[in-house]
Amino acid sequence: MRRPGSPTSPIPARPEPAASAPPGPGTPPARPHRRTARAVLAALLAGCAALTAQTAPASADGTPAADRASTAGPQGTDWSVAMVESTTTRFTPATIGGWSYPVGLYLFGQYQTYRRTHDERHLTYIKSYVDRFVDSEGNIGQKFNNLDSIQAGRLLVILHRETGDDRYRVAARKIRDRLKTYPRTEDGGFWHADTASRAHQLWSDGVYMVTPFLVEYGEEFDDETYTDREAVEQLNVYARHLQADNGLFQHAYDESRTATWADKDTGRAPEQWCRAIGWYSMAAVNVLDATPRSDPGRPELLGHVRKLAAGIARAQDPATGRWFQVVNKGTESGNWTETSCSSMFTFALSRAAEKGYVSPSYESVARRGHAGVLKKISLGSDGLTDLTDISIGTNVGDYAFYIARPRQTNDFHGLGAFLIMNEQLRKKR
Repeated sequence: MRRPGSPTSPIPARPEPAASAPPGPGTPPARPHRRTARAVLAALLAGCAALTAQTAPASADGTPAADRASTAGPQGTDWSVAMVESTTTRFTPATIGGWSYPVGLYLFGQYQTYRRTHDERHLTYIKSYVDRFVDSEGNIGQKFNNLDSIQAGRLLVILHRETGDDRYRVAARKIRDRLKTYPRTEDGGFWHADTASRAHQLWSDGVYMVTPFLVEYGEEFDDETYTDREAVEQLNVYARHLQADNGLFQHAYDESRTATWADKDTGRAPEQWCRAIGWYSMAAVNVLDATPRSDPGRPELLGHVRKLAAGIARAQDPATGRWFQVVNKGTESGNWTETSCSSMFTFALSRAAEKGYVSPSYESVARRGHAGVLKKISLGSDGLTDLTDISIGTNVGDYAFYIARPRQTNDFHGLGAFLIMNEQLRKKR
């Protein structure tokens, strides 16, 4: 049964396969042949007058002609719906990938679109994905020995809220219990992973993998006394080690100073990689949204967020509205504007301005960012959406390493960030 206040009708109950079993009764009804599905989607987008208007701004923002030409979509295209329809056409819940943070991010973004459209297919898709890993008793075959593996745990909380099925609580509790023994730095920061190669390290990416889960778990399962305090403190510990004078964040910090990239005095990595900073910015806003003003660590966190917002705004590319792969070195050779972090920054600034965490003036920065990201989405010849210039997953490195990272189209890092951003900015039009 659906929990009170859940935005839609419950998902019908049905037998659940074991975690290791192939897709069975929990798999959605068979989809039409892919060519048919793509033809239907193309026709839907071509007749998009019925969709919510959302036109990318024209060239008045100074965007280069090559960028403007990439925006190929009918006027009024609902890009969130188009992206979800395209992605669920390309992949079934069984083929979208394993338990991972990029897929978890994308499906969290799909859920944000679902909350607006109430299209039950999109929630059922999320459930079918999760049910590949959670059996009828709530067992989940994950050790949670790195922060990345925790991010998709947000889907467990969502499905418990939507269905009331206790096995999702049981599975989510495994993460909560793992954090009791998860390794930390001397001042309490969760290591990026419980492995020798990541020991004693904090990566700016890591806070998004764990802190939104914490506050959402706490709210759903009445554990806020612990989870809210922990989430705020993690963000503050990370910021103390990673936030630079310009407000932005270094990619990583090594307490032991033994990593090849670690500065021997500060322990910091050399560069300010955009998506790492984007992860932190979204996590901080999510946690501020969920925690009470009385939280003792909240004033410090607000200070970090305001300093970060100023740094993000200063680094925005005036020509495109987006942000560079190495954020603070936009004028250096080889640097390029990256789509996933641009979406993350846009979301974080818009949400922070809306909630009063930062000045309302940052909303104009977010609008320019939104317009810039919309220049990177288009319809392909198959009628499906393509989102371009997304950096693949990235370890810690130097400037040459970051700018040489492959740029992919429709990478889940970018798709999820886009949906989260777009659903926020739709509200602001």
